[in-house]
Amino acid sequence: MQIQYILEVLGTGFFAISGALAANDKAQPDWFGASFIGFITAIGGGSLRDILLGKYPLVWISDINFVYAIIIGVILASVFFKTLIKLRRTFFLFDTVGIAMFTIVGTEKAVSLGVHPVIAAIMGMFSAVMGGVIRDVLTNEIPVIFKKEIYATACLAGAILYLSLDYFGCERNTNFLLGALLIISIRIVSLKFNLCLPKFIKKE
Repeated sequence: MQIQYILEVLGTGFFAISGALAANDKAQPDWFGASFIGFITAIGGGSLRDILLGKYPLVWISDINFVYAIIIGVILASVFFKTLIKLRRTFFLFDTVGIAMFTIVGTEKAVSLGVHPVIAAIMGMFSAVMGGVIRDVLTNEIPVIFKKEIYATACLAGAILYLSLDYFGCERNTNFLLGALLIISIRIVSLKFNLCLPKFIKKE
């Protein structure tokens, strides 16, 4: 089984957990509502990527394992909700692992379709952040990419590392792991030291 496939299935499950936790924390919905938010969070970014790249059928439609990963993720979020919600940085943890996996998978998929490396990096970022953006909009939150956190930038850094290593012929599985680890590391360091990018326009 290819590492790309494993990462994408795991990332789908992590995003489903993140979405279900966010939904319950905000609105306390029923099972359908929580499952819907978890589903949209998990497949939103990848679906947008595949639509923009013209790749059909969408991955979750062609492979039922992704739907199973979402179902398992929502169930885990429900069963272990009290434990997970008590843990500091729970949303950060699942979001970070999810975006790391989705960024590299999305970048690799775009490369395999022959697009320019710059477009591949953007597609990797879209894969990672758009599910969370849709989740935040549906739960009436300001999307995290509009906040001070280093989020999408970390995804771009990981995608660039993957593309650079691929250009120099580095082994594929190593590329995946190093790219994902860079994203996770940037997110952890930026949170620990409260790092952020300069504001677009500073208020007087």
